[in-house]
Amino acid sequence: MALEPGDTIPALTLQGAGGETIALAHFIGAPLVLYFYPKDDTSGCTREAQDFSALLPAFEAAGARLLGVSRDSAENHAKFAAKYDLTVPLATDPDATVMEAFGVWGEKQLYGRRYMGVERSTFLFAADGTLHRAWRKVKVAGHAEQVLDAVKALAAA
Repeated sequence: MALEPGDTIPALTLQGAGGETIALAHFIGAPLVLYFYPKDDTSGCTREAQDFSALLPAFEAAGARLLGVSRDSAENHAKFAAKYDLTVPLATDPDATVMEAFGVWGEKQLYGRRYMGVERSTFLFAADGTLHRAWRKVKVAGHAEQVLDAVKALAAA
């Protein structure tokens, strides 16, 4: 099951890079950009996190919050963030519960091998907690800028 525009943010929790519990419902009251990525410290995922980190001040100026999510451990997230000076907050979904709720966890194929994995995806929630826009099968180049443009358009509406 995948979330569609107009759906409300699920009442689920994640674990932050510092080990804290992060309730998605806590973000209601401000726009939220929630992005899912496959793995810390891989080329595409690193570039995406760096792009979102570089634009974090612009997202904050538009009133939005950001959160990146993968199955990597909180310890790996902390190392990843330190290695690349990332400022975007990261959270872990070790059992893919949140990923399944968002419809981004499923079978993938690489070089003929099938495996379970996350589809790189981004979700923009309005301040009232409803899904405003979803990007699926994201290509990293220019994506953070596209999302920022959508946040600015949402803020202007």
